[in-house]
Amino acid sequence: MKLIVDANILFAALIKEGVTAELLISDKLQLFAPEYLFEEFSKYEQLILDKTYRSEKDFNRILELLKEQITTISKTEITPYIDEIVDISPDPKDTVYLALAFAIKASIWSNDKELKEKQNVIKVWTTAELINEVDLVKSK
Repeated sequence: MKLIVDANILFAALIKEGVTAELLISDKLQLFAPEYLFEEFSKYEQLILDKTYRSEKDFNRILELLKEQITTISKTEITPYIDEIVDISPDPKDTVYLALAFAIKASIWSNDKELKEKQNVIKVWTTAELINEVDLVKSK
């Protein structure tokens, strides 16, 4: 399944161990994000560390693992699709995610209720929906 990962999904996985983190490393998902996404984590690293039990070393280890799992797409590849999406985006912060999904023909993974309900051009999966859709048990 091809998915654009919303920043809040990654923040949740970095703060707390659980099914979100398992989904992020599942080999059943192809994950993509805008290239600036990981810059956001650098800006908010201390905030994340303050909200989690993880050490800075663990945080950096998990962040590196996520960077390996998630393919980043450059702004130049997304920009041509912004004009097509801007009118359907319920929030200006979501426009890049929607444009990226449109550009590479993918769905979005987000728990943003407004993004899911206030546009109907791009399919938005919540974590709960993905849990039901993706079998997390890896073949041995």
